[in-house]
Amino acid sequence: MTDVRTPLSYPDTAREDIAETLHGHEVADPYRWLEDASSPSTEAWSAAQNELARTWLDALPGHESVAERMRSLLAAGAVGAPLWRAGRAFFTRREPGQEFGVLHVREADGTERVLLDVTELDPSGLTTLDSWVPSLEGDRLAYQISVGGDEESLLHVMDVATGELVEGPINRCRYSTISWMPGGEEFFYVRRLPPELVPEGEEQFHRRVWRHRVGTDPEQDVLVHGTGLDHTFYYGTHVSRDGRWLIIEGSMGTARRDSVWIADLSDGAEAPSLRQIVDTTDGYRVGAWVERDGRLYVMTTKDAPRWRLCVADPTAPEPENWTELIGEEPDSVLDAVRYFDGDQPRLVLLRTRHAVSELTLHDPATGARTGEIALPGTGQVTALTTVDSATEQHRDRLWIGWTDFATPPCVHTYDRSTGGMTLETSAPGAVELPEVHTRQVTYRSADGTEVRMFVLAPVAEPDRPRPVFLTGYGGFSLSREPGYMPSALTWVAAGGVWALPSLRGGGEEGEEWHVAGMREQKQHTFDDFHAAAEHLIDQGWTTSDQVAISGGSNGGLLVGAALTQRPELYRAVVCSAPLLDMVRYERFLLGRTWNDEYGTADDPEELGWLLSYSPYHNVTEHTAYPSVLFTVFESDSRVDPNHARKMCAALQHATSSDPGKRPILIRRETEVGHAARSVSRTVGLTTDQLTFLAEATGLVLD
Repeated sequence: MTDVRTPLSYPDTAREDIAETLHGHEVADPYRWLEDASSPSTEAWSAAQNELARTWLDALPGHESVAERMRSLLAAGAVGAPLWRAGRAFFTRREPGQEFGVLHVREADGTERVLLDVTELDPSGLTTLDSWVPSLEGDRLAYQISVGGDEESLLHVMDVATGELVEGPINRCRYSTISWMPGGEEFFYVRRLPPELVPEGEEQFHRRVWRHRVGTDPEQDVLVHGTGLDHTFYYGTHVSRDGRWLIIEGSMGTARRDSVWIADLSDGAEAPSLRQIVDTTDGYRVGAWVERDGRLYVMTTKDAPRWRLCVADPTAPEPENWTELIGEEPDSVLDAVRYFDGDQPRLVLLRTRHAVSELTLHDPATGARTGEIALPGTGQVTALTTVDSATEQHRDRLWIGWTDFATPPCVHTYDRSTGGMTLETSAPGAVELPEVHTRQVTYRSADGTEVRMFVLAPVAEPDRPRPVFLTGYGGFSLSREPGYMPSALTWVAAGGVWALPSLRGGGEEGEEWHVAGMREQKQHTFDDFHAAAEHLIDQGWTTSDQVAISGGSNGGLLVGAALTQRPELYRAVVCSAPLLDMVRYERFLLGRTWNDEYGTADDPEELGWLLSYSPYHNVTEHTAYPSVLFTVFESDSRVDPNHARKMCAALQHATSSDPGKRPILIRRETEVGHAARSVSRTVGLTTDQLTFLAEATGLVLD
């Protein structure tokens, strides 16, 4: 095997004298030419860089053992909680050896059959199933697929009994909800306007809500909503089970401020008259639906940053008519509500307490808590489903999708008549798990704020400094919760420690926690991350020369800021599909939809926030940077790979570290995007990432 510590020579990279004066700031951009992916110079640079990365990565020790461990752990497969429709149960299952989960249907007599397997549609493994929704009668299935990682969902409708295609594909349906009307002849959905009808550069925006009749030309669909609103609006739709009420939720980009409209469909009008309940200018989050009991249910952060549940008459839906049914709790976050039908209806509430799931039962009339459902451990509820009618069999049962750090996705059932919990369906594959000790610890950030962190280790207490794999996210109010992670288990099996802090900017502690890590307060996210590494060092788990960090997307911004702010604290970095040029991020792909989270360079004050931490603009010459591996996906339609290209070039130019000991590399994949990927591609990517970090930190993987 080649010695990976032999000298490296980076490809020649032109450094241009480009600078702009923005609101009084002199902003240099010497690698702007790398923004153009199609230019011959960029293509040649990318090919040379990828060849260099492959030369280094392929020579690393432990490749075969990591790949084998990952394949073994992923061979556990996964199973999802069933979605019930008129006696039929729809669910996904991934068997050992399968690249993707397969959609199945189980009939009322218990027989099962495959309904949709994307590998059969496309043996190349480039097609992914983005979403699926059966009609209320269970006789039709709307599903969306995309190819090559572009997430450009194509909508189809299938006959469930025969498996035959009823219609499709309908294009421009990325991120669309599907809300069926009773009878299965119509649904409401979201579709972008044709590109020729929108300004150049805005083809990914301009969504509208449409009413579609199955089998008719989608170009003749009835326009329901969206005209005249901001072009970045995303929409979601809900139709009540009786078909009377339509609710549309909307937000500008990823802003955590919602608009909500409601329409009474009982008048038979094709284009219903919408009544606005909430506007984005009100400044809070709302999730609304009309439940089986005929009431409007509203989950909201209005006066409750950890969320509360209110109810109202749908004929008088405005906030002044909301009645609080279940109030906010001071140390948990309300995540979801399900109506549990039967002789004595109940509401099931899913809360997360410091990112750990809890389930409680409540009286829908009063909101009073009537019980709790004991979960299997410290983990995550991934789904909650009940049968869809009080006359159905199993109306006293609740299906619970479940996972934790050492449990592959499985399904438990709760029987309300007995109060018992049963493992109904485990992941289909047998797997040998390493010994893992899991704990959640608390540490203090730079400003004294308490932050919690999950720590996985092969021992119960620190016994000696070990290589640490530290990861995080900290953005968009998204929560990182316990879940089955073969990459973490592979690291721990080799003797390392894996850690996940709940950083500000995420949603683990509610909306105030999110706000504390966004916009002008984004530095809190990075401070929380630095403090996590320092805590692990202080507790004796590791040393700064053994700390590896990894993050993707917004988490790529996190580790990009970490390595530029504290290069001495980290030994190695994996930065995946990252956001790194915070001055120009709005110019590419979906970037403009994120300016509520980060700020905009068009505003003088906000540009100052961005420049204070923008990784690309904070690379300093003659600095001993850690080893860095960028991983990018050329079909990524969310974060442009140019961020990683420019940052890689900047670091290669600036670092004073020996490239043979602390290389700066960029690994490139084609025909895959920001999200879903096949099992084999997951194994390949993770193997490269883990062996890169292990070699740098001294973790022996063989």
